[in-house]
Amino acid sequence: MELENTTKSKDESTIRENTQMTLEKVDPWAVTLNLEETASWKELSAAKRAKLLISIVVKTIILLAFVYFFICALGFLTNAFQLLGGETNAKIFKENEVVSNPVAGLMIGVLATALIQSSSTTISIIIAMAGTKTIPVKQTIPIIMGSNIGTTVTNTIVSLAQAGSREEFRKAFGAAVIHDVFNWMCVIVLLPLEVASGYLFHLTKELVESIDVSSSSKTKKDLLKTITKPFIRLFVQIDKKALKCKAVHINGTTRSVLKRWCDKIKGTSNLGETCFPQNATGNNRCKNLFAFTDLSDEEVGIILTIVAFLLIVLCLFVVVKLLNSLFKGTMASLVKRFINADFPGKLGCVTGYVAILIGTGMTMVIQSSSVFTSTLTPLVGVGIVSLERMYPLTIGANIGTTVTGILAALAVSESEVHLTLQVALCHLFFNITGTLIYYPIPFMRKPPIYIAKGLGNTTAQYRWFAVLYLIGMFFVLPTAVFGLSLAGPLTFMAVGIPLLTILVIVIFVNILQVKAPKCLPRKLRNWELLPLWLHSLEPYDRMIGKFMCMQCCKNCQDEKQILKR
Repeated sequence: MELENTTKSKDESTIRENTQMTLEKVDPWAVTLNLEETASWKELSAAKRAKLLISIVVKTIILLAFVYFFICALGFLTNAFQLLGGETNAKIFKENEVVSNPVAGLMIGVLATALIQSSSTTISIIIAMAGTKTIPVKQTIPIIMGSNIGTTVTNTIVSLAQAGSREEFRKAFGAAVIHDVFNWMCVIVLLPLEVASGYLFHLTKELVESIDVSSSSKTKKDLLKTITKPFIRLFVQIDKKALKCKAVHINGTTRSVLKRWCDKIKGTSNLGETCFPQNATGNNRCKNLFAFTDLSDEEVGIILTIVAFLLIVLCLFVVVKLLNSLFKGTMASLVKRFINADFPGKLGCVTGYVAILIGTGMTMVIQSSSVFTSTLTPLVGVGIVSLERMYPLTIGANIGTTVTGILAALAVSESEVHLTLQVALCHLFFNITGTLIYYPIPFMRKPPIYIAKGLGNTTAQYRWFAVLYLIGMFFVLPTAVFGLSLAGPLTFMAVGIPLLTILVIVIFVNILQVKAPKCLPRKLRNWELLPLWLHSLEPYDRMIGKFMCMQCCKNCQDEKQILKR
């Protein structure tokens, strides 16, 4: 009997080991074709061909419609955060003493852009402040770097809509965070370089001085907003100048961020005249829903946030279902191979650079890196686009979004254009330099993809980690660093230097544990010497699980008591 039990136990152990080895061999990040056994086109009858074509056309039209509403929902979300964050951003930008600290400036850029959900708006505000000499150009550079990171919060929010499927969520979250991982890695290299040498400042200054800049052309071509603005403007209009007014004028302004009166201020480009209008009202209400209400900017912002989130979730749910329905069988194979394939032969090495150019061009056309990368995120989630292909497209989007700032910089008076253009060029060359560091050399492409996959795997195991990452990375960390900087440089250094040292040591040891464990003492080859809660998320997962169970049990008991009554 004991021999049978022993044999059975060994067999079960062998099965578990074989299963584990099989799971380890399967790459969850691979783009799977999932071909279904379907009849070829030639084998179909004329009626079935017509039915299939009609189905594809109808589904494509519905898909495009929901993609349109998804982009509009992102516009609503951007407007909502601008309404909610207008005063906050104004106070942040007014802290000139804090902005002089480059790390604090970086965090201000992250926080401000995360609050208003638009790096273009943040850059435009910074450009306006530089033009009026409210902030020196040198101090705007860390804020610009931070705005590059803050704009990626939209991708992370969008990825949450695919949390229902563990595998889709893994890929979608990895695709979302690869954008901010790349930007963080660029900042880690370029911020110290800028502080030490003023590389971006001096380069752009020389370029501006060597160019004969004219501000005669003030037209901005924005294809995406031309399509989506009519629908968004039916519900809400944002006064862009009001955002600049709140940032530029130290004494504040009574001008509302929500555009209510369309004839209140006429024909002036002087911020001093527009920020303090004599009449708070006009003769004609703007033709948007909220202009006819007495709700405050904050109340409208809260309503828009809720509506935008619901619309984003609905649109992404329908888009993912339609994509799964459209891309089946042979069609799925063709589409996936086309998007993720490299050029043949020796031309394969230029595939990524072409993807960068495509990302740059698409973002230049729609003038929004958030919209472009947020549209790609669910495609990676459902397995149509690989993470390796998403990476160069994201890099291109970073470069393409700088065009908006350049256009905004040129649309000022000639006395200010040399300052505003320098700020815009700092944004451009920051992204170009980051691309040159992390893409042309093959092994330098691996760290951002590796980190993104690690975060995606963690999220697949602990789904609550995505929300923790979102709140911590874009709001808690910038706010904490900003608050610490208010305490003065000595306090900032006393707290920041030890924490940074510990972080560097932990990262270095982690790399050695993976690459060269024999170089470390036996106790440091893993983190088992530390308490479990310091090196694993499992205790927190159990705690959250128990809390959820308690809430479920409580709800069940309440329902039983109601039924008894």
